[in-house]
Amino acid sequence: MNKYLYLSLFLIVFSNTISCQVENPPKIKSENKISYTTEVIVDEIPIPWGMDFINSEEMLVTEKSGVLYRVINGEKIIITGIPQAYARGQGGLLDVALHPDYKNNNLIYFTISIQDGEASGGNTALYIAKLLDTKIINLRLLYKAVPNTKKGQHWGSRIVFDNNGHLFFSVGDRGNRDVNPQNIKLDGGKIYRLNLDGSIPNDNPFTFSKDAKSAIYSYGHRNPQGLVFHPETGVLWEHEHGPRGGDEINLPEKGKNYGWPIITYGINYIGTTITDKTEAEGMEQPIYYWKPSIAPSGMSFSTSDIYPEWKGNLFVGSLVFEYLERLVLEDNKVVYREKILDGIGRVRNVKQGPDGYLYLGVEGKGIIKILPIQ
Repeated sequence: MNKYLYLSLFLIVFSNTISCQVENPPKIKSENKISYTTEVIVDEIPIPWGMDFINSEEMLVTEKSGVLYRVINGEKIIITGIPQAYARGQGGLLDVALHPDYKNNNLIYFTISIQDGEASGGNTALYIAKLLDTKIINLRLLYKAVPNTKKGQHWGSRIVFDNNGHLFFSVGDRGNRDVNPQNIKLDGGKIYRLNLDGSIPNDNPFTFSKDAKSAIYSYGHRNPQGLVFHPETGVLWEHEHGPRGGDEINLPEKGKNYGWPIITYGINYIGTTITDKTEAEGMEQPIYYWKPSIAPSGMSFSTSDIYPEWKGNLFVGSLVFEYLERLVLEDNKVVYREKILDGIGRVRNVKQGPDGYLYLGVEGKGIIKILPIQ
């Protein structure tokens, strides 16, 4: 290659990299005062992807390779009857969630990558089943994203419930950014909404649109791995992995487009530009984006009095930098960021338990409980 042409290409890539890396304030702070300790309550789980609580002594935990555990006072018991996971790349057994009326019906939901369907490879699926002690019965597939692909990226997937009888879950763009996220006729890069029995709500935004995926709630997402409803406002919060830079926090609304990959604050991993647009008509802006990317996973509000200085704050795990991030919010804006448990490991999930404590799923360690120092 001509040396002058090579230099020109380098300068274009370099200038795009610099222009895309303007920091999104505020800067993150290191914790000033350590007022807590930690306790490993469930050990030796390589990748504890999802968890939900039956009560203060019992919980369900997924291991990405395809194992679902029932944990009673720290003891792990394998639950049988889970379909075989297509554990490829970022795929496997993902989130798990108890039905809102679990105490009366013993129903659980989980998302998992499977190979069922046409073509080779796999895609994300949502199941419902009844949990009886250490086995599941009456397994039923509620939704399976299509088509299958051998790509290992961007399966999603979290599960949450609103107070109106709906289930929400996410599926990533499956590594096909130029096709899936912006097309409502295709799965991938979406937040989906179902009734608790798996049927499609009549008021879903695309229920009566020709050829559209009627389960779609919002679209234009990359790889959503955080979903939670705000405990006071009832608003849905979501975060998703960006490319190099541009991890986002969004407030998904019915029928709205969140832009990927037409708009983004990130760039390609090799430093080249994805798009020159960070905003466009008809596309929603994130309420916050991380630069550099932290690889967010898991998402929870702290609402209890156990950590009074954290009450009302949002917590997000960082996979790449191996810490828990505390975000202080005012009017849906991030006004302060702090590293909690810096160096704890790859935080795969964070959730507030029924006892008010925060629990982390940390890769290679298991489930960790944060305890305030008295």
